[in-house]
Amino acid sequence: MRVPSDLLSFIKQEDNFLIATHINPDGDALGSALALMFALESTGKKVMVFDRDKVPDFYRFLPGQERIIHLLNKSEVNSKNIILVDCNNLERTGLDNFIFRKTCVIDHHETEKNFGEIKWIAPEIAATGILIYHLLKHLEIKITPEIATNLYTAIVIDTGAFRYANTNADVLRISAQLVDAGANPAYISSNLYEMWSDGRFRLLIKVLNTLEIRDKIALVFVTEKMFEETGTSHDDTENFANFPRMMANIKVSILLRQLDNETWKISLRSKGDVNVAKVASLFDGGGHKNAAGCRIKGSIDDVKNKLVETLYRTLEI
Repeated sequence: MRVPSDLLSFIKQEDNFLIATHINPDGDALGSALALMFALESTGKKVMVFDRDKVPDFYRFLPGQERIIHLLNKSEVNSKNIILVDCNNLERTGLDNFIFRKTCVIDHHETEKNFGEIKWIAPEIAATGILIYHLLKHLEIKITPEIATNLYTAIVIDTGAFRYANTNADVLRISAQLVDAGANPAYISSNLYEMWSDGRFRLLIKVLNTLEIRDKIALVFVTEKMFEETGTSHDDTENFANFPRMMANIKVSILLRQLDNETWKISLRSKGDVNVAKVASLFDGGGHKNAAGCRIKGSIDDVKNKLVETLYRTLEI
């Protein structure tokens, strides 16, 4: 894979990097950021990693996650070069009021924003972690077990543990090489999928009990009260949007998560050629063809109706 020459020059010539990713970070965001941190430090660079939100419990096994900074002041940032990974919108990092020396984006989201003097955005690539892998190969940086674990996790998350249509031969070859470099698939899968708390499991049951099917669209929701009843948080809903998608006749799965009385965070998941990123973009959101998100204000019934109407109007379902 060709890596942009301006990106390679930027990494080689600059120092004092701030790596940042989107709020509510997932495994691709965290794994990519941490892998890049370890790689740059191995060449003698000064690096900080920032995410406004805390690391979800089920990602606490990732090497280096304890070093992620969640609060910054302007004096710490002024002279730094920022690299956004798995994100191309500075507002989604919480750093939109900061000024940086140079700006860089490494991302694979389909919806692109106008940020970054240096950009490597490749929507056709399954995970940002794959872009980081190719970057490190071009820079001739050794992939250590710590780097391999983070990158393998990034790939696992954004390919649905190699179940999604974005899993191809290149994805599998790179994953095998990461295993050779020290990633342990059983250990990683155990931490990602077999370490649920009792509260998280009870929350999933409550969410699935809200299931509503409208032809080929499945909708579920989670309210603030459900979080309170199960002693859980918003982090615990990761991957919940994928469960209704498992039904054979469902083309689009929607999870509505209550943020306050009037605001819902929407997670859209689809199969095949159904591009939910197009729908999310109509509500100022974004994402990938088969996984996207946005926020909508209104009552739950109004939001459901608006989403379903928009899906049928915009896509061929």
